[in-house]
Order: sequence, then structure tokens, then C-alpha cells
Amino acid sequence: MAATNRLAGIVSKINQLPDFARSRALSLFFGKAIPFTGTAGIRIESLDDSHCVISLANKRRVQNHIGGVHAVASMLLAESATGILVGLNVPDDKVPVIKTVKAEYTKRAKGDMRVEARLTEEQKLRMRTEDKGDTTVAVTIHDGEAKEPIEFEMVWAWVSKKR
Repeated sequence: MAATNRLAGIVSKINQLPDFARSRALSLFFGKAIPFTGTAGIRIESLDDSHCVISLANKRRVQNHIGGVHAVASMLLAESATGILVGLNVPDDKVPVIKTVKAEYTKRAKGDMRVEARLTEEQKLRMRTEDKGDTTVAVTIHDGEAKEPIEFEMVWAWVSKKR
């Protein structure tokens, strides 16, 4: 992964660690940088500038009243995975901002949750070259039974830090 900004440079260095240490180091780093992800217990399984996989164990601190992962916790997963990808690709003089979040809960989720987010080469190029813009980041979520209980639409924008 070519470093396009400071965040990408840090992630690139962490990704050089041995496999057994990489996920823990990424999770700790983002847990410190974005405290709510650390509080919730989000685990970053893999990360590069095009693809992010994160998970959340179905533990009491993130459960709803029926013992599943709370709706807001699942939203946190989708927002985190997509936001991390956008953050890795916008230059340091831009700031990523969530613009639209849509969620359709189609099935009851069971067990732990796992999210995958992806960016295309075209999306990455736009983020790196356009002064401002927005894009829909592809994201899927799977529960402990490998079902997709929620359909997300996450639209991210990037704007100049200077107004």
C-alpha cells in the first residue's frame, strides 16, 4: 500500500508486522485514535487501501434487549470500516465526512458480526485528486451464521480542511 497520507503511512508500517501481531496492532491503534471503536471492542482483521474487514464479538456490552448485537453497534461497524478506507485514501489536506447512512434490517442477526468494505480504483483516484466529492462505499455485513441480516448504504464525502 503506497502511503498517500499520514494515516496510510502508519497502517503500512503496521501491515509489515508478522501476521500474528498485525490485527491486534491495527485494532489497538484505531481504538486509541477513535476511542468509541476501542470501547465497543471492534477488531480490525485486515486492512489495506482498498479493503477493510472488521468484526465485533456479540458480548454483553454491545447487545440489545434480545441478546443480539445492537443495531447501533452494527451501524458502528459499517461506519468504521467504510470511514477507515476513506481516511486511508484522502490526502492530509482533506477531511472525510459521513454524508448518508441507510440501513435496512432484513433478518434477525445471530452471533458475532463481521463487516467488509471495499473501494474501487476509480473511487480511490477521485479521493486522491478531487478537491471535494462524495462516493458510496460498498459494505456487507455477516452474522455468526454467515447471513447478511442488514443492508447498508454508506455515502462518504471529502472536503478541504481549510474553509
